[in-house]
Amino acid sequence: MIPYKLHNAQLAFETFCLSLSPFLPPSLPLTSLISHPSLSRDNMTMASLAPVLLVLLLAIPAKVHGATLTVGDSSGWTQGTNYATWAASQTFNVGDSLVFTYTTLHSVEQVSKDDYDNCNTGNALKSYTGGSTTIPLSTAGPMYFICPTSGHCSSGMKLAITVGSSSTSPGSSPSPPSTTNGTTSPPPPNGNGATSVFGVGNVMLGLSSVVATVIALVC
Repeated sequence: MIPYKLHNAQLAFETFCLSLSPFLPPSLPLTSLISHPSLSRDNMTMASLAPVLLVLLLAIPAKVHGATLTVGDSSGWTQGTNYATWAASQTFNVGDSLVFTYTTLHSVEQVSKDDYDNCNTGNALKSYTGGSTTIPLSTAGPMYFICPTSGHCSSGMKLAITVGSSSTSPGSSPSPPSTTNGTTSPPPPNGNGATSVFGVGNVMLGLSSVVATVIALVC
């Protein structure tokens, strides 16, 4: 096997692995994978490379695909929870899903901003019942939800969010919601990251390319 080919294969693999770091979960020991003795210049073979590529293939979708956000966390969709505070602690992006869990005393309505502000239950855009509702966040922009049970919305059982078009980097904090004339507006989307859910195709294409390159250099 020609030494410069081994060197180029290792460089190609290491460079691509590092470029994947924004797409991978923080818990994935990427540095350990790259520096593993089996992937050294002298030991790199397709047999040693295959397990690492498999780990990357499995880890990328977990990071790039959207998160599942349970409204109110353990409290669920119920009275007595401050949903403005909960929303301010979250980041909402296209590709994520909202999960409402609630009892038969409650339901979920997606409404306009005016109906959200005034707790108007007569013009719901969408209505949900059944105790567990999953709502995909497929479009960027504000979304408003209320409980239509009499008196529940006015007592605080309402949720306003703003869906961003891209993921944010780990550790970033969303802006707090603004309040105008006693009405809470959803926090703006956090724009510190640039990992769009639509980037998964490009990532997988890049991974395929680097695999082909490494195979050509190693073999």
